[in-house]
Amino acid sequence: MSKSECFLGIDVGSVSTNIVLIDESGTIIEKLYLRTSGKPINVLISGMQKISNKYSSSINVKGVGTTGSGRQLAGVIVGADIIKNEITAHSVAAQKYVPDVRTILEIGGQDSKIIFLHNGVVSDFAMNTVCAAGTGSFLDRQAARLEIPIEEFGAYALKAASPVRIAGRCAVFAESDMIHKQQTGHKLEDIINGLCEALVRNYLNNLAKGKEIMEPILFQGGVAANVGIVAAFERELNKKIIIPEYYDVMGAYGAALIAKEKIQSSNAQTKFYGFNSINNSYSAKSIECNSCSNQCEIIEILANNKCIARWGDRCGKWSQLIQAV
Repeated sequence: MSKSECFLGIDVGSVSTNIVLIDESGTIIEKLYLRTSGKPINVLISGMQKISNKYSSSINVKGVGTTGSGRQLAGVIVGADIIKNEITAHSVAAQKYVPDVRTILEIGGQDSKIIFLHNGVVSDFAMNTVCAAGTGSFLDRQAARLEIPIEEFGAYALKAASPVRIAGRCAVFAESDMIHKQQTGHKLEDIINGLCEALVRNYLNNLAKGKEIMEPILFQGGVAANVGIVAAFERELNKKIIIPEYYDVMGAYGAALIAKEKIQSSNAQTKFYGFNSINNSYSAKSIECNSCSNQCEIIEILANNKCIARWGDRCGKWSQLIQAV
C-alpha cells in the first residue's frame, strides 16, 4: 500500500509545543497541543513519538517547518526545511482559513501579538513580550487565585450582571485591584468579567494604539478558547471576532503550509531526518565567548554527545566550526 505524502509543522513556545500534520491539500490530519513545561526538547521528542506511533507506517513526510521561540532548536532536532518567525506562520495559517483576513489577534501564554494584512501581505505588526497583563499567564494566575478552572473562567464572565472595572495596565496592579474588589463584596462573575476586560484594554492599548482594526478579524492562540475574552473584544471593538477551528495550533499549521509550498514549488527533497532521529539523546548547553567585547552567549545542541548545531555568535566563529565537529 502506498504511503500518503504529508507535511509537518512544529511550533515550540514557552508555554506550549504544537505539532500539526497536513496532507497535500493543506488539510489538517492530526494536531498535538502539548505543555512545554520548561522542557522543550523532551516535549518535542514526545510529540514526534506520538506522531510516529500513529502514522509512520502510513505516511511519507515530504517537508517540515518550524516556528515559535524554539524554532531553531526544533529545526535542528527534526531537520526542518523552513524556519520561520511567528508573524509569518500565523499570517499564512489565517489566510488559509479566511483568505481576505485583515487583522489577526494572537494571545498566547507568555506573549501576545497583533498582525495587520493588506492584499494578503503583512503591512504592520506589534508584539508584547514584556508585560504579563496582556497574556494568558495573567488569566491562569487569577483563575488559580480564585480557585476556578481556567476552562470555566470565560463562562463566569458571561454571567456578569454588574461588571466592575479592574486596573489592567500592569499585572501586579490588576491583581491588587482584583483582591480589593473581592474585599468590597463584588460578585465573582463580575470580577472575572472585569479581569477579561482589563486584559483586552491592556492588549489594545499596548499593541493597537493608533491603528485601525479592520474586519475580518481572526483571534488565534490558546486564549481564543476563553469566551469571556472573545466577548470583551467584541464589545470593545464593536466588531465580529472569528475563531478558527484550529485556533490553538495556528502557528504550527502555518509552518506546515509554508514547508508544503516550498517543497512543492521547488520539487526539492526534504531535510527531515526521519522518525528514527527521535531515538537520539539530545541536550543543550551554553558557552560564553570572551574573544571580544560582545561576550556572546553561544547555544550548543548535542545529539548523542556530538555537537550538531551552534548559534548566538555574531561573528560566526563558533557556528562555522560545526562542519569540523
